[in-house]
Amino acid sequence: MIQNIFDKFKIIILVISVLILNNFDAESQVKILTLDDAIKTALQNNSDTRIALLEVKKAQSAVNEAFGYALPSVDFSASYTHLLEKPRMPFPDFEALLNNSTYSVLEAENLIPKDPNHFLPMRNVLQAFALSNNYEAKLEVTQILFNSAVFTGIGASGKYLQTSQEMLNSKVSKTVLQVKQAFYGIVLAKEVVDLMNVSLDNFQKHYKNVKAMYDQGIAAEYNVLQAEVQVENFKPSLLEAENALKNSKEGLKLILKLDKDTEIDVDGSLVYNEIAVAQANDLIKIANERNNDIRTLESKIEVDEAFIDLDRSDWWPSLAAFGNYSLNGMADDFNFLNYRQSMVGVALQMNLFNGNRTKNKVQQATIERIKTEEQLSQLRDFVTLQIKTKLNELDRVKQNLISADRNVELAEKTAKIASIGYTNGTRTQLEVLTAETQLRQAKTNRLQSVYAYIVTLNEIDDLIGNIKDDYIQMVMRNEINK
Repeated sequence: MIQNIFDKFKIIILVISVLILNNFDAESQVKILTLDDAIKTALQNNSDTRIALLEVKKAQSAVNEAFGYALPSVDFSASYTHLLEKPRMPFPDFEALLNNSTYSVLEAENLIPKDPNHFLPMRNVLQAFALSNNYEAKLEVTQILFNSAVFTGIGASGKYLQTSQEMLNSKVSKTVLQVKQAFYGIVLAKEVVDLMNVSLDNFQKHYKNVKAMYDQGIAAEYNVLQAEVQVENFKPSLLEAENALKNSKEGLKLILKLDKDTEIDVDGSLVYNEIAVAQANDLIKIANERNNDIRTLESKIEVDEAFIDLDRSDWWPSLAAFGNYSLNGMADDFNFLNYRQSMVGVALQMNLFNGNRTKNKVQQATIERIKTEEQLSQLRDFVTLQIKTKLNELDRVKQNLISADRNVELAEKTAKIASIGYTNGTRTQLEVLTAETQLRQAKTNRLQSVYAYIVTLNEIDDLIGNIKDDYIQMVMRNEINK
């Protein structure tokens, strides 16, 4: 009997252990994210940020390439050729020439009698002067002494690198803003679900109280049915709120580029801490100086100017020094006759006419710069409007929060009075249900106002280019470590 009890005890311990492990595994699969965790994950995985970072790397390579054009160019070449058929060219017949010259001398010296048959007719015959096997090994060095395109290109590539870095800053700022909006959206959705659960619990408690009063004969059946209907009508609203929470989490996962099967939750809260914000004119001035998109277009204008100068450089001459050293050999067999040669010199090149292509290229580049200037003007106006709009939104939200705090306080008192009054028989069930609905709505309105306040502050930070340098450095370090 004792053995049976011991065996049952072991089974119970085993079952409890399995349940604990299963619960631990389920919890461990949920990835809990703080705001900072979410931002860092997004900066590591987000496609927009990675593309902008690749553009920076591309620009850095362009800078290195531009400097390379100013350095000497060293080329080595080697070749071997074997002539299957030697090239021939027309040339006077050497045999006839030698024969005729010899007989002319002999006859002139009266060493032999004169005879016209001694002389051969003069004509051209095909002669081969090349040898069958040839080789050449050549080392050549070229150094640009003056080329406007080279020196202008170095400056243009530096401007392009600066523009790509400003674009990266803009993408990082936008990514951080998206993460904050999604993160606090989840926090808001969780708070709303909690409020809905509290309301459902209150409706269910009220239903039980009414049911108990009905069983005691002090409440009408109508009140019981009405309370039950309220409970059932409220459940779809709770499901809708829970679905909104799930969708919010999926949105954050999309921004963070997390696997679709990864379960996430956030560790944060909606807390209202009023922060002093500068006046509109001051913020607009800061934005015109620090807004990442504005800085990007300003830098692009400099790039456009550099490209105009680059196109104009086609009008300037180029001067280069060169030198080469070569080893050569030739033979009909492989017993080569070897020789070497070397030379140095300078080369000047200048275009005199190219069909006005350079003029038209300069005109196109100038138009591109004007377009960028127009885009910059539009962007400044848009940023100014956005700052004014966000400040108005901030004032509205702050006023709403003042009203919301008072409204929540009043709704809590109303709900408490209605609940006590219904128990005492001085309040109706409709008043209880209405008070509960008003309390939930008041708390929801306050949460939404706090969310709007936090998000609006973050949007203003994005407009004025207020982003932590740590985020930029982190993106660069992560890429270097790959």
